[in-house]
Amino acid sequence: MTSFTADEIRSAYASFHRQVEGFVATGDWTGYADLFTEDAEYVEHAMGTFRGREEIRAWSVRTMTTYPGRVMTGFPLAWQVVDAESARLVCEVRNPMPDPGDGTMLEEPNITIMTYAGDGLFSREEDVYNPLRFHEMSMRWARIARDHGRADDDALAYLERFGG
Repeated sequence: MTSFTADEIRSAYASFHRQVEGFVATGDWTGYADLFTEDAEYVEHAMGTFRGREEIRAWSVRTMTTYPGRVMTGFPLAWQVVDAESARLVCEVRNPMPDPGDGTMLEEPNITIMTYAGDGLFSREEDVYNPLRFHEMSMRWARIARDHGRADDDALAYLERFGG
C-alpha cells in the first residue's frame, strides 16, 4: 500500500511523457535516466534488465540514438490506467515509424508498467511487447526506405546485419 494518489501518479507520468517528447525532438537521450530514482530497475524483455541510472542511461542512449529507435517519431499513448495501491501506471505505448518513402505507416505497441516512487520519479519500468514483431517492422521499414533512397547508413547496416 502506498500513500500516492492516482492523480499524483498520473501527473508524474504526464510530466515524464512530456520530457520523453523532448528527447525525441532533440535526439538527446542522456536525461532519460534522470526521470528515475538512483536505484531504479528497467526491465526490457528483449534486451535485458538495467539497474541504476547509469545502466539505464547507457542503454537508452545506445538504443534511442541508433536504428530503429532513432527513427521512431514519438511514443503516443493509446490508453492508461493507474493502480494507486501499488503505485503503478500501466499504459499502451504506440511506437510509430515515419513514412519510409511510399506512404506506408508502420507501428507496433508495447505495454509499459511504471512504478512511481514519489517526487516525480519512477523506480521501475517494464516494457512488454513482441520483439519479433518489432524486428519485422524494423526490417520492413528499412527495406522500403532503402528502395526509396531514404535509408541512412545506420538503417542499411541493420539490414545487412539481419539479412535484409
